[in-house]
Amino acid sequence: MTTHVPSAPAATAGAPAARTAARPRLDWRLRFAALSLIWGFSFLLIKVGTHGYAPFQVTLGRLVFGTAVLAAAMAVKRERLPRGARTWGHLTVAAFLLNALPFSLFAYAELTIPSTLAGICNATSPLWGMALSLVALSEDRPTRMRVAGLGLGFLGVLTVLGAWQGFHGLDATGTAMALLASLSYPIGWIYVRRTLAGTGHSHLSMTGAQLLLATVQLAVVTPLFTTAPTDLALPSLLAIAALGALGTGLAVLIQYGLVAEVGPTTGQMVTYFIPVIATAAGVALLGESLTWSTPVGAVIVLAGAALTQARPRREG
Repeated sequence: MTTHVPSAPAATAGAPAARTAARPRLDWRLRFAALSLIWGFSFLLIKVGTHGYAPFQVTLGRLVFGTAVLAAAMAVKRERLPRGARTWGHLTVAAFLLNALPFSLFAYAELTIPSTLAGICNATSPLWGMALSLVALSEDRPTRMRVAGLGLGFLGVLTVLGAWQGFHGLDATGTAMALLASLSYPIGWIYVRRTLAGTGHSHLSMTGAQLLLATVQLAVVTPLFTTAPTDLALPSLLAIAALGALGTGLAVLIQYGLVAEVGPTTGQMVTYFIPVIATAAGVALLGESLTWSTPVGAVIVLAGAALTQARPRREG
């Protein structure tokens, strides 16, 4: 649900770029806007889903619908799942870090925090990624601008959370879960970058396998911690179906097309629109309250995240 080419999202495979396809008929700006809307509304859909189902059930349903979309895409393109026990082992870890864990954490977080706050917490992923890359990826050298962006971003987080008020009225557990979910994404991306780059499989094949593995993980865990729902809860079920089919399945396909056409730098800018849309949706459709510190802090977070993605200019 976030994107760093990847957000989040959401699922990433770290495989080499797929074979060049025919130029899409739909302008990339329209697809960019659609992706921003889909991922921005995902936090509202999670909230609605948890009104009728347990968080693990929301996540399992989301993964089932998302995997179905990718399976259909693979069938149309005649793609096969990757081979090799080593590749599947690494994909199992990636599925946990990039899908099963963060999706579940966001679902649990939204039991006690508004969807607007969850969307803003999601925007901290670039900040976590920057901090981790300085330690885990030796080729990512810190610059003054990127370090400044890191500090500015976390200042924005403190603003959103109302640190000067002693975090009054804030559910600490739910907020911590949302921030941990956001941290899980860059950990997963670094793992993928180290273990699955250059496998020779397409993005679609790798991501389809990754979502399949995440679905299996939730299928094992969910019955252990939840009981079967006694009510159909149709609105929640429809929200989960949309969350999976659109926010987890279709969004991944749109994102890979964008990255292939306009490059990762432009493609990952969708990250900066997600919290804006999530906040607007939560306030307008769910009636969630909004204090001045939330939008102000969100702007600071996004400014810091943008600085952490800045690349030094090359001489000459």
